[in-house]
Amino acid sequence: MEITDEIRESELYKEISAELTKRVGEQMMQRMKEEQAMKVKNYRTLNRFVEPGGILFTGSSLMENFPIAEMAVSAGVKGRVYNRGIGGTTTDDFLREIDTVLLDLKPAKVFINIGTNDMTDRVYGDKWKDHLEENYEKILRTAKEKIPEAEIYCMAYYPTNQHLPDQNEWTYAMLKDRTKENIAECCARVKKLAEKYGYHYIDVNDGLYDENGEQKAEYAIDGVHMITEGYAVVFENLKPYLGLK
Repeated sequence: MEITDEIRESELYKEISAELTKRVGEQMMQRMKEEQAMKVKNYRTLNRFVEPGGILFTGSSLMENFPIAEMAVSAGVKGRVYNRGIGGTTTDDFLREIDTVLLDLKPAKVFINIGTNDMTDRVYGDKWKDHLEENYEKILRTAKEKIPEAEIYCMAYYPTNQHLPDQNEWTYAMLKDRTKENIAECCARVKKLAEKYGYHYIDVNDGLYDENGEQKAEYAIDGVHMITEGYAVVFENLKPYLGLK
């Protein structure tokens, strides 16, 4: 049965969709938390084998899904490259596990992409931007205190696409607050924080945008996450910051 715009606008449909989205969200959140805990446990073990002074990529699923180690090795990046991204991570989660996903590795260079999972009024209300900014500052302040010699790059948030075909109600909910305007404002806040702490703000998104300023459909999985071809574009833009031409 095709769900027409008329059906979507009905109160009954909205009520059912809201309840289903809530239930699916709760189930997914529980599974995600269990997976996060296991990844943190594994990373703690892996950190025992880390060589200090490496290059660290850390953040949420947008970093976890980045096959940076393979791309870096193939391109001839000098030094060890580590990825400590964890899917579903918020800035609250990052702060709670900051030793495991950042400090314990004692990196010389850090690339951070964290905060997209904070972009929701379902959890943080209409103050979610302030919450994201406050936590992001705590992350940078902690890094400045604990690993002062590290060179840190705060990455601009990737574009999203709210107009892909076959997006379901859960995807609509996930993308609701991740608009172009909100992402631009959050990037501006991150840039200001990076400058405040003497770090770098970098936008490596050139080539990811379609004609409407959204994530190109050919790189999109669900409007937020990207396939490897999208990360290949990001990597090309990252090369100057990795000492590559």
